[in-house]
Amino acid sequence: MKKITRMHGAGGKLMQELIKKVILSNLELTSVEGGVGLEELEDGGTVPLGDYEVIFTIDGHTVKPIFFPGGDIGRLAVCGTVNDIAVMGGEPVALSLSLIIPEGFPVDKLERIMKSINKASKEAEVPVITGDTKVSQVDDIVITTAAIGVTEKGRVIRDSGMKEGDVIIVSGNIGEHGLAVLLAREKFDFKSNLKSDVAPLNKLIKKVLDSGVEVHAMKDPTRGGLASALNEMVEKSGL
Repeated sequence: MKKITRMHGAGGKLMQELIKKVILSNLELTSVEGGVGLEELEDGGTVPLGDYEVIFTIDGHTVKPIFFPGGDIGRLAVCGTVNDIAVMGGEPVALSLSLIIPEGFPVDKLERIMKSINKASKEAEVPVITGDTKVSQVDDIVITTAAIGVTEKGRVIRDSGMKEGDVIIVSGNIGEHGLAVLLAREKFDFKSNLKSDVAPLNKLIKKVLDSGVEVHAMKDPTRGGLASALNEMVEKSGL
């Protein structure tokens, strides 16, 4: 590997190779004692704190186009990060928001994105409590969100916890978000009512966990889609 290609960020084997061979290999301190660390490649890391575990996650978001049927980069940023906390069995507590805004970016577009962030934050009932804003010579707006969540000690759910015979449950229709973005970007010569299903899932997941159902593993299948996520889970679970 001499140069980074777009496929290195697509969530498949090339991305795993990049993370393991270039990123992880150059980091020595990657976990807190007793917690889930970076080397385990979960949706987040954890910090044991008394009878609880604090879950921490971060996501950088770029998408073209930044507005698409059913959502936009702002909604995507909030939901993706909130969901990473939720699939580890945690209750999201707070978000941070970092904006890298291109010089000359229209203010009305920024306001539209911020209103979308606000709406998604209210849906999830997770406040944005800190942030950072930069203006730079980037091609398009880049949003990074981080979140903290909490769960009781010993109740963290890992994507490596799959067991033989487990039933796979998907929270919605497969491929709607990716297809909605693709159709908006490529501008095909036909019309479609397809919309992104991007949404905060923390309340739905909490209901499942509170029901007493034994959940062995969860994952938010973003880049790479469902097939890539399931293959990764199977490999990490040793099945």
